[in-house]
Amino acid sequence: MTLKPSDEKQLSEAIAAAKGPLRIVGNGTRDVLCDGDMLSTAAMSGISLYDPGALTIVAAAGTPLAEIEAALKAQGQRLPFEPMDHRGLLGTTGAPTIGGVVAANISGPRRVQAGACRDSLIGVRFVDGRGEVLKNGGRVMKNVTGYDLVKLMAGAHGTLGVISEVAFKVLPDVETSACVVLHGLSDGGAVAAMAAALGSSFEVSGAAHDRTRTMLRIEGFSASVAYRAERLQGLLAEFGEAEILQDSVKIWREVRDVAPFHEAVGDVWRISVKPSDAPQLVAGLGANAVLFDWGGGLIWALMPLGADVRAKMGTVCGHATLVRGTGFARFQPESEPLATISAGLRAQFDPRYILNTGLMG
Repeated sequence: MTLKPSDEKQLSEAIAAAKGPLRIVGNGTRDVLCDGDMLSTAAMSGISLYDPGALTIVAAAGTPLAEIEAALKAQGQRLPFEPMDHRGLLGTTGAPTIGGVVAANISGPRRVQAGACRDSLIGVRFVDGRGEVLKNGGRVMKNVTGYDLVKLMAGAHGTLGVISEVAFKVLPDVETSACVVLHGLSDGGAVAAMAAALGSSFEVSGAAHDRTRTMLRIEGFSASVAYRAERLQGLLAEFGEAEILQDSVKIWREVRDVAPFHEAVGDVWRISVKPSDAPQLVAGLGANAVLFDWGGGLIWALMPLGADVRAKMGTVCGHATLVRGTGFARFQPESEPLATISAGLRAQFDPRYILNTGLMG
C-alpha cells in the first residue's frame, strides 16, 4: 500500500490513522530499507516563498531539488551546502526532493567551508508519529529559541517525524572557480596538503583526494580567485608542483556524486573520521578504491562484497555507513549512552514506533 498525501493536513491524517509501520520516502532516489506501508511526500511540492533580498527560500518537502536550484540560479543564488545526487551511485531513478536532502542531511564538498545542510536550515514543519503538526525556526535568519528541532530533524532519516516544509538561508552564487591540483601524493601527504590549504587564509571550498590527484577548490570573484589560487599554489610548493585548472565544475561534480564508483562492482561505505586518522585507516581497509573528501574527514570506500568495514576500523574513532550493499546494518550501531538518548527522543516524537521502524536501529 502506498500513501501519497498532497498537503500537510492529509499527511497528518495518514500518520494518525496508521495501524502499523510506515516507510517514509521522498521520490525514491535513495533506498529506505525498512518494513511498512510506503508514505511518499513527493506530491507535497512547490516553493511557497522566495525572497532573494532576504536570502531565504521556503518549500514543501516533495519539491524537486532541481526546481529549487533553478529558482535560485535565476536570481544568482545557491544552496550553500552542495547536496550530492545519489542516483548514479545507487542505480535509482526519480528526482531528489528537498525533504529527502534534509532528512538525510545531505552535504557535498562545500561542507568544509559552508557547513552541512543542517547549518543552512532555518525552519522546519513536520508531522510526528502521533499525527501532530510541529514547527520550529522560521522564515528569516535568527536565533532559534527553545528546543532546536530544526537541527534535530536534519539527519533523522524520518524516524522522528515526516518533514512537510523547510526554510533555508541561501547564498550568492559564485562568479568563477579554480582548482589547484597536486599529483602523485601519498594518502598521508595528501591529507597534510589539504590541511595546509584549509588552514590558510585563501578560503578553500573543496579539498579532495582520489589517490591520483589532490584537488583544492577556490571560488569567488575572478580577480580574487586568480590571486588566491596562485598564492595557494605557492603555499603548497613543499608538496610538489601544482597546476591550476580554470574549469573544474566537472571534477567537483564527480567528487560530490562519487562518480568513480557508479559502475564499479563492490560495496560502498561512507566513513567519517578525524582527517589525521584517515591514511592509517585506509591503509588497513583493503579497499578496491577510495575517495577522500572534506580534507580527509570523509572517506568513500569501494570494498569487496561482504567486507566488514566496521571491524577493520579497529581502534580508529569514527563511524561507517553502508551506502550500497547488504549483509550489515546500514548505520553504525550506537554506543549505549547515545542509544539511550536516541530511544528517549524516539519515545517523545514517535511513541508508537511506526516511522521508518528499524532503519537506524
